[in-house]
Amino acid sequence: MKQQHANLFNPIKIGTLEIKNRIVMGPMGPGGLTTEDGVYNEKGVEYYVARAKGGAGLILTGVTYVENEIEKSAMPSMACPTLNPVNFVKTAKIMTERIHAYDAKIFLQLSAGFGRVSVPAINGTMEAIGPSPIPHRWVPGLVCRELTIAEIKTYVRKFAESAAIAKKAGFDGIEIHAVHEGYLLDQFTISFFNHRTDEYGGSLMNRLRFSSEIVQAIKAECGQDFPVILRYSIKSFIKDWNKGGLPGEDFVEKGRDIEEGKEVARLLEQAGYDAFDGDVGSYDSWYWSHPPMYHKKGMYLPYNEILKQILKVPVITAGRVDDPDLASEAIATGKTDMISMARPLLADPDLPNKIRQGKIEKIRPCLSCQEGCMGRLQHFASLSCAVNPAVGREREYDLKQATVMKKVVIVGGGVAGCEAARVCALRGHKVSLYEKSSRLGGNVIPGGAPDFKEDDIKLADWYTLELKDLKVDVHLNSEVTKEMMTKQDADAVIVATGSTPKMLRIEDGDDKVFTAEDVLLGKKDPGKSTVIIGGGLVGCETALWLAQAGKKVTIVEMMDGILKVGGPLCSANDEMLKELLKFKGVDIRTQTAIVKANEQGFIVKCNDQTETIEADSAIICIGYNGQRKLYDEVKNAVGEIYLLGDARKVQNIMYAIWDAYEVARDI
Repeated sequence: MKQQHANLFNPIKIGTLEIKNRIVMGPMGPGGLTTEDGVYNEKGVEYYVARAKGGAGLILTGVTYVENEIEKSAMPSMACPTLNPVNFVKTAKIMTERIHAYDAKIFLQLSAGFGRVSVPAINGTMEAIGPSPIPHRWVPGLVCRELTIAEIKTYVRKFAESAAIAKKAGFDGIEIHAVHEGYLLDQFTISFFNHRTDEYGGSLMNRLRFSSEIVQAIKAECGQDFPVILRYSIKSFIKDWNKGGLPGEDFVEKGRDIEEGKEVARLLEQAGYDAFDGDVGSYDSWYWSHPPMYHKKGMYLPYNEILKQILKVPVITAGRVDDPDLASEAIATGKTDMISMARPLLADPDLPNKIRQGKIEKIRPCLSCQEGCMGRLQHFASLSCAVNPAVGREREYDLKQATVMKKVVIVGGGVAGCEAARVCALRGHKVSLYEKSSRLGGNVIPGGAPDFKEDDIKLADWYTLELKDLKVDVHLNSEVTKEMMTKQDADAVIVATGSTPKMLRIEDGDDKVFTAEDVLLGKKDPGKSTVIIGGGLVGCETALWLAQAGKKVTIVEMMDGILKVGGPLCSANDEMLKELLKFKGVDIRTQTAIVKANEQGFIVKCNDQTETIEADSAIICIGYNGQRKLYDEVKNAVGEIYLLGDARKVQNIMYAIWDAYEVARDI
């Protein structure tokens, strides 16, 4: 272990409970990890145990309901201790016992539910609840039904019952979900949402009554020494209904501002909470609560430093604090007490152990892409990870040694080829990989050029090191031909030759029309102003990168909106990127086509009207063509052959890695 990281492994107490180190597995999910009767299935057990084995000191489960009757619009198949208490204890006891074997602790995250941010169509009902009759976050025209006092009392009682069941099942404590992100409990605390005139509305103390009664009821039921922590946002970043505030943006806070956030924290500490799991944001500014790569790393630290200054109990901080240097510095300088890692521990369950062993370069990076985690949960699929296909299926997707060792030849060193090589080598095959360029990574190299995509480059570097350590025979600057392929003495061949940018000829613009790849790699200078042709993800991210560098940028898109090409992004990524483009002054022209270049710039056409956009250059971002020529040439001459990555189908990093893992684990 590097000396500067030693403080990450100092023990700490939450209440009277000692945690072995300062690394927390943050709450995530738990889509696909529970059964219909509210208990953890085998996948859930293996998922949490893997993170305990990987060295996390404290594990916080994903959201767990305390009841299933009041909020009928809740998402399906979520854990719920009160639904089947006997079966919950029986299943969870297996999980907690195994986690304790690794000297880790685990808290059950209990939730009052979603309120105005629920998903009402799931159970065929359009009813949603809230502290008051307020607009629903997702469904236009839907007004939430106000909770009755009797229902609030039922929630409080169910929290206490759920905590008692959790304690019996071996959980070491409870995290309350949440006075953060704009969930139901948070809605009660914020005057923008809470318009009640009874004892649960009006004054700040009244608005905090629900949250205070919960911790007090749990302590009364489970004992004062049973730790209860709170997921908490000191600031909401709400500009208005369904409108969030961006980093650096000047706006009037409609939710909880920092001054009120400080007072709320003091009062809830006095109510009995033993630690604060702090962040900022709300569903109206979801990109704060689930930060994409467009946020700088550690963006919660300035806010949690404020909590540290006013609270006596420990503060836990998440928010892209996956860099060990940043994490240890944050603790050393008093910004936080513990570091929470949710997505990074999906990408690499062994992250804590690798830090402790001084193997920082061996950590598989989280891309903050949210494709496999929040993106899949948003569409009711099982929790997973773009760079780690085994998430949520740790046992069934565990790699096994091959029964017959084969010579495997892989053509293409993008992420699909690299993942296939890694998996084949781990299983004992002799692997040779050929890449025509001077480094591994493929399209993630230009894609990772913007500073907010630095983790894409780290992924390429990680693969480079992994393949070296696994003794994969890597041949760079080696373009494979049909003749070379047919001479290979290979038992299995994987063709992952990637894709190349689609081109568009613009009349009179040959000398000032470039591909995004050439600009991103610094091969071409776009000048002081540019027109981006294509409003997909590559076009929008290139536009943001250039706008941040002070360029004047115009996006020209033929469709009626941007980010409509390809699979849907996690809404946090989609919303933040769109709002950042506007904030940075990018001119977005939809239903517009490029016509030709002229001396001033480029002529575009919209609704039969033409105009000239002054620009020094145009950058083509209209997609990619899969390169499968080699595969088609040799597929009938090679016995066992597979086509992977963009060469098979142009998709994103996640599917390139997942497909490669799937194929390579069975060769």
